[in-house]
Amino acid sequence: MEPKYKRVLLKLSGEALAAGGDGILNDAFVSEVARAINRCLLAGVQVAVIVGAGNIWRGGRAEVPIDRTRGDYMGMLATAINSLYLQDAFIRTGMDARVLCAVDMKEVGEYYTRDAAVSHLEAGRVVIFACGLGRPYFSTDTAGALRAIEIGADAMLMAKNIDGVYTADPRKDPTARKLDTISYSEILGKNLKVIDSTAAALCMDNKMKTLVFGLDRAENIYRAVMGEALGTVIAE
Repeated sequence: MEPKYKRVLLKLSGEALAAGGDGILNDAFVSEVARAINRCLLAGVQVAVIVGAGNIWRGGRAEVPIDRTRGDYMGMLATAINSLYLQDAFIRTGMDARVLCAVDMKEVGEYYTRDAAVSHLEAGRVVIFACGLGRPYFSTDTAGALRAIEIGADAMLMAKNIDGVYTADPRKDPTARKLDTISYSEILGKNLKVIDSTAAALCMDNKMKTLVFGLDRAENIYRAVMGEALGTVIAE
């Protein structure tokens, strides 16, 4: 069976790395994610990953009296911690993985350039984007959208703690229905929070498809790249 996508940007939430464990990272679950990504590589898919840091620190936290810009930079540093952990997990699984940082931290990873990212992908390496866009006020959703566009990904895959896009928050509204497809215009018009509005507008303007699916099972990553019906497709 041929994969549906040849090059993808996989967006992982920091909360997904914690996977309900007691600490900030759940090694057993991260190892499952690594094995699923390795299956994608063996199927001929080029995989780039961007990770959030909600398991450690979320920039712009309203409940904390800290300057927004400073808080966002703290979030970027937290993504670097998660990125290094992913890199180690990927290497332990038998993959070659490189961390590319949007903030210059040469001891941690390479400084991000589009050409370096594409070169690593074409060489069969997993690329991990750290530090978002390196600028405050931009979420890792937006960073993922931009990186997906820059590297020419076929789709952005958003692995979340919910199995798709719903008409309303299913945790609050029992009548909420899961959607198979939705447009970016609808996402923005209805102010649905499944993807950051800046990221949605960027994807819409550049015709980047997004697949939102649940990461309750790590193998869903492989299923997504192979084109199985799961989650919600966002396109214009």
